[in-house]
Amino acid sequence: MSKEKRIKTGPVEIDVDQIDMELMKERTTDLPGLIAYAHSIGGFSIVPNDEGMVKSEAMNAMKDQTNMQMNQIYEQMQLLASQAAKIKRRAEISIDIYEAEIKFKPVINKIYFLYKKSEEKNILSMIHPKEWGEKMPFQTFLAEVKLMADHTWLVIEDAKENQ
Repeated sequence: MSKEKRIKTGPVEIDVDQIDMELMKERTTDLPGLIAYAHSIGGFSIVPNDEGMVKSEAMNAMKDQTNMQMNQIYEQMQLLASQAAKIKRRAEISIDIYEAEIKFKPVINKIYFLYKKSEEKNILSMIHPKEWGEKMPFQTFLAEVKLMADHTWLVIEDAKENQ
């Protein structure tokens, strides 16, 4: 209706019998911020969400994050295990060297070669395996090592790793 027609015709009569009181009761509240639809012209509707979907998305995000962190820890554990194995092997070779026959005084930062001389004995040499030619006097080449300043041995080549 246009504004002019309402003014000329006067107030509109309300038919009370047409009002659904139960519906009006549902659409009336003391706390309008809690209803699921806009309670005024400028309001926005509040649509209830699917609680299961929200929880499922949150659970999936949590699982992804947890898996990512667990994978990082696993990679760190692998690195640490690898480092521990190298330290253990370095200690084993160092023990073999200090129990071996050494006919010279090793010099710090020089490279030496550990050979198996017999079943019970190893020997430390200054001669590279290729320098012996075909007549190497020892059973097996074990390791190429370097004497460090703290008198530990840095393993340059480990024949056991190359097998």
